[in-house]
Amino acid sequence: MYNTTGGARSQGMKIGIDISQIIYETGVSWYTKKLVENLLQNDRENEYILFGGSLRRLNDLRAKSSSFHGNYATKFFPIAPTLLDFIWNRLHLLNVESLIGDVDVVHSSDWSQPPTKAFKVTTIHDLWPIKFPELSHPRIVSAHNARLYWVRREVDRIIAPSQATRDDLIELGFEKEKIRVIYEGPHIEKKFTDKAFVEDIKKQLKISGDYILAVGISERKNTKNIIKAFDLSKAGKDLTLVLVGRAQIKLESQRGVRSVGAVSDRILEALYSGAQALIYPSLYEGFGLPILDAFVSECPVVTSNTSSMKEIAKDAATLVDTKSVESIAEGIKYALTHKQTLIKKGLSRAKSFSWQKAAIQTLDVYNESS
Repeated sequence: MYNTTGGARSQGMKIGIDISQIIYETGVSWYTKKLVENLLQNDRENEYILFGGSLRRLNDLRAKSSSFHGNYATKFFPIAPTLLDFIWNRLHLLNVESLIGDVDVVHSSDWSQPPTKAFKVTTIHDLWPIKFPELSHPRIVSAHNARLYWVRREVDRIIAPSQATRDDLIELGFEKEKIRVIYEGPHIEKKFTDKAFVEDIKKQLKISGDYILAVGISERKNTKNIIKAFDLSKAGKDLTLVLVGRAQIKLESQRGVRSVGAVSDRILEALYSGAQALIYPSLYEGFGLPILDAFVSECPVVTSNTSSMKEIAKDAATLVDTKSVESIAEGIKYALTHKQTLIKKGLSRAKSFSWQKAAIQTLDVYNESS
């Protein structure tokens, strides 16, 4: 096969990719979908085995995989994710080859670590439960530690979505020689231009006038400080703070703050395009996909001056101190008064990221098996 790093192989590989997580409508689901989609589009030499387990949602796995085009086969098995977690991450039994046949490469997310004889690649999306165990449920911390134990012992290559995550892994004792940084691409491809639809969505969600947007409602997303900063920054302005996502913390009813719950991708795209700014001073992210989505949507960004967020945003966003309500408030004021400058910088920065690039770089990692 053609090797993107410049060499050549006499024949193609069989590459197994665990796509179990594709059905859950999360950031990891989107990563899996776009990576596989672009690998199949850009790689005509290798054969892909897309595999996964589910008990209740086996048909959903089949449906999601049917949208792919390229040289692939599927192997799905009626095993609940909780059982697979116990078998693979706790007991660490049942070689994946017994379920999908012999392969040259196995690529899993950090959700599951099946034993395998193949060259093993794992993407570690973030280390939130390990970095902030006091803000995570003990069961989640325990599950992550169990998975990372096997990553440390058995994985040949680790894909990290940012230099910040790479540095976190090295700090935790992972071998830096095994880690490859591969940036993700945006969720949104271009600005949503249907202004009538945006206005309809605002009416449906009872949003009046101008608004700023916050994606995610949790301690990690720093929601309480966002609300306090919004209150400080909006003096004299007719402005609403719109919170999107399932609330993982209790929110008090507050004037000017509208929590709309989880929304569809199409509605979220419309909300990005209609917003005056995205406020995203998260405490920790492995990558920070909303930053890219806002850039593409021509929405100014206020984000954290820590972890991956400052790395992804660079000078295209207003960077703030996550622990300082005053700093976040000043960031909001700056974004609202320097919109065109930030929009221009954001569009330029977004050009550095694409799923095609991510797929080609991931294929380079698979080729390291030779």
